[in-house]
Amino acid sequence: MTEVAPGARSASARLWQALLAPRDLAALVAFRVALGLLVTVSAVRFLAYGWVDVLFTGPRFHFTYWGFGWVPALPAPWMHAVFAALAVLGLCMAAGLFYRVAVALLFVTFTYVQLVDVSNYLNHYYLVSLLLGLMLFVPAHRGFSVDAWRTPALRSDWLPAWCTWLLRFQVGVVYVFAGLAKLTSDWLVHAQPLNIWLSARTSLPVVGPLLAERWVAYAAAWSGFLFDTFIVACLLTRKLRPFAYVVVIGFHAATSALFPIGMFPVIMVTGALVFFEPSWPRRLFQGLRTRFARVAAAAEPPAEPASPLAPGAPGWKARAALGLAVAYAVVQVAVPLRTHLYGGNVLWHEQGMRFSWRVMAREKNGSVTFIVRDPASDREWHVTPTQYLTRLQEREMSVQPDLILQLARHIARDFEARGKGRVQVHVDALVSLNGRPAERLVDPDVDLAQEVDGLAPKRWIRPAPDTPPVRLRSPLRGATAERL
Repeated sequence: MTEVAPGARSASARLWQALLAPRDLAALVAFRVALGLLVTVSAVRFLAYGWVDVLFTGPRFHFTYWGFGWVPALPAPWMHAVFAALAVLGLCMAAGLFYRVAVALLFVTFTYVQLVDVSNYLNHYYLVSLLLGLMLFVPAHRGFSVDAWRTPALRSDWLPAWCTWLLRFQVGVVYVFAGLAKLTSDWLVHAQPLNIWLSARTSLPVVGPLLAERWVAYAAAWSGFLFDTFIVACLLTRKLRPFAYVVVIGFHAATSALFPIGMFPVIMVTGALVFFEPSWPRRLFQGLRTRFARVAAAAEPPAEPASPLAPGAPGWKARAALGLAVAYAVVQVAVPLRTHLYGGNVLWHEQGMRFSWRVMAREKNGSVTFIVRDPASDREWHVTPTQYLTRLQEREMSVQPDLILQLARHIARDFEARGKGRVQVHVDALVSLNGRPAERLVDPDVDLAQEVDGLAPKRWIRPAPDTPPVRLRSPLRGATAERL
């Protein structure tokens, strides 16, 4: 029998004690409420502004994720019902009503919406899907919830510490990789694409004239890089945390005012709450109660609730859960790094771009023409994407090679269905990256109708331009990092 060294055994015991240590559930209750309300507000916005029709039911063709081509786009009435269900389920999550079922349905439904069309991909909605998936395993309904009121046996004042650390890890991954994505010459040396975007906002009152200054773009670029890269370390430092959170609010408020990035700032400000002490809501409400009651002496803040039982030796379920958590963490780190397996400039070839937290890292504008050839008769047709896509879909497709491939294959099938026989589809795609002169993204000699999408490198994508970006006074029309 192999003996376990006392030091290793004690280290393992300390690890389990840290992971299973009881922590006040108040902070995760506040996070539960905030995340549920965010989903509800987002769903209501989509219904109120007509985005459900524009993005989901209006398009005649939908771009699909590799391996998820089987996910259907529902008819208009059903798609509206899906968003109505999201709004209701978000409220159920916030209230802690049928929590496990509500969060499971919320995760599946929200993720389904994201899978309907790749051209609707946004970093912050991907983050919400991940957070909902994690909350399914976090019993944040044990207190301050309808479930706990209905079932007294469920009530508890504490949760194991791993619940907080898992959520902190997820939010931290977003910030750190967003910072590393800005460690490029385009961002730090040329202040692009920020110079393009800021130059287009010079009509804003008060700050507008400043945005035309070159130094402002450099200051914003370096500030964004330093913020994303180091804000997690500051939030994890107890003494710096309050000041860091003020910076979080100010940073995201500024980006929200300058750029059309929708719910992303609100989601990140909400996500940063998981870095505070677990009992901060109790202390906050205790302070408010004391203030409004006009008590002369401030009441002593409640202590961290103690577990009714000290953590003992972990069983197989706890060990399996830890194994799953470690595997999840490895995947979340590996997925953003996968682009390095392809080499080249990911902002150009886009292989590994999605799910890698490259937030607002590039400005790309493209113009694509599909050239359909009938090898049997030598006939040729020039097809514009507007014959198949909405304006928003065309904007996203024109700069993303895998979407260009999907439309090319769809055009080939469409021509075959119309009795044209087996045709070839070539592409003339001119794309500008961060203000550079437009160059061809796709090899025009390759028949994309014969190419298949997958994880393998796409050899028909031309190399990225090696010219430095140029300063533009106003942005071209095209795809940007975020949209709504």
